[in-house]
Amino acid sequence: MSKGDGRTEVEGSAGAAQAAGGAVEPGQVRRLWHLLEPLHAVVYYAPEVFEEAAALGYDTKERWPSYFPLRAAPLGPVGAGQVASAFYSFSPRMVAEHMDSAWAVADPAAVSAARMRGIDRAYRALFGDRVGGPELAAAAELARRAAESVDTAGRPLAAANAGLEWPEAPHLQLWQAATILREHRGDGHIAALLVAGLDPVESLVSFAAIGAASVERFESRGWSAGEWRSARERLTARGLVDEHGEATDAGRDLRHHVEHLTDQLAAKPWQLLGAADTERLADLLGDFWVAVLSSGLLPSETTLGIGRV
Repeated sequence: MSKGDGRTEVEGSAGAAQAAGGAVEPGQVRRLWHLLEPLHAVVYYAPEVFEEAAALGYDTKERWPSYFPLRAAPLGPVGAGQVASAFYSFSPRMVAEHMDSAWAVADPAAVSAARMRGIDRAYRALFGDRVGGPELAAAAELARRAAESVDTAGRPLAAANAGLEWPEAPHLQLWQAATILREHRGDGHIAALLVAGLDPVESLVSFAAIGAASVERFESRGWSAGEWRSARERLTARGLVDEHGEATDAGRDLRHHVEHLTDQLAAKPWQLLGAADTERLADLLGDFWVAVLSSGLLPSETTLGIGRV
């Protein structure tokens, strides 16, 4: 990631942006994640998407049977092992439970088409007349520019979504851009966890230890009580978690470093978009972000720690 003059790639991009009129600050990188994440994630909760998934034959009484194929579809007909690797924090058993038969229900191309039909219907229901308005079209144009600039090397989910054809409708372009940028950040987050020496279950235990979400919420990732306990013991031995499961100062410092590095690795698209257009996009997204959050479709607590880290 270093450049020939000793700067990192992120620093080099920031320098280019600064020369073009001001670098994007780290807080703005995280703000764009906070704004775009709900616009992407509603695909896993919207009734319209569940209806499309059910029409293909997936069980939609709970969200996981459709979540895994919906998210994995751009990767192609991959198996549970590849999905567990790319998704990282889910128990491989849980992934296998839902992925071993996923492509026997419908192939990835059909699932990708269904999720686009579903999000088309969901966005129309959420945004009403604003779906065809100038604000959404402007937001879609800026978000697409950022998404098209992502470096997908070493980022399998970002690369898979970036390889899909762009839809014509602005509201669908906005969702696809939000998805590419979200997975780009997520791929970078996994890299930061690896640098920190946190395996999949340790990443959750350490995140729960700083209060990012409740232990009960993290249990949705499918790890057994014994696996959670063993991970906590490993983190305790490293001085990162105390006997009560709370993060030590060292544990908090490590998680701060993980989140800071994640922001750095997610910064390049925004640096290339530029500070002024990044700020404009943030302003344009506000009403649509509120519409998704106020819909009640998304859970009040997630494993991402948004608003807590």
